[in-house]
Amino acid sequence: MKKLLLAACCLLVAHTASFAQDKDVIAIRHMLIDQVAAWNSGSIDGYMHGYWDSDSLLFIGSKGPRYGYQATLKRYKEAYPDAAHMGKLTTHIKSMDRLSPDYFFIVGSWALTRNAGDVDGSYTLLVRRIKGEWVIVCDHSS
Repeated sequence: MKKLLLAACCLLVAHTASFAQDKDVIAIRHMLIDQVAAWNSGSIDGYMHGYWDSDSLLFIGSKGPRYGYQATLKRYKEAYPDAAHMGKLTTHIKSMDRLSPDYFFIVGSWALTRNAGDVDGSYTLLVRRIKGEWVIVCDHSS
């Protein structure tokens, strides 16, 4: 009987941990989906809601690293000045790994279908839970 009770407790703990992880994965996916929706509606400001609003945000793109939320916002607005350059964004998550209770590492691909010429690439994201919200703290897109 004790073994059965112990096994039941172990299953409950495993289920609870799995549920917490599932909630985190869902929350992160929701944040990323919201980013795509904002982009596709032409809102770079809305797209930026997925990023950590901090001078410590790190974005690495084709022109090297940029630090800070404002610098990243400025870079996006310079690179995508209008709807023709923004186009329609699609993304695909290839892997999503929990590094700790408050960090995930994500690998994916992105594509822009646009009048200014289609482009695509890959990305890695370091996502962190800050004050109960999941935000991108490091983005390396190429």
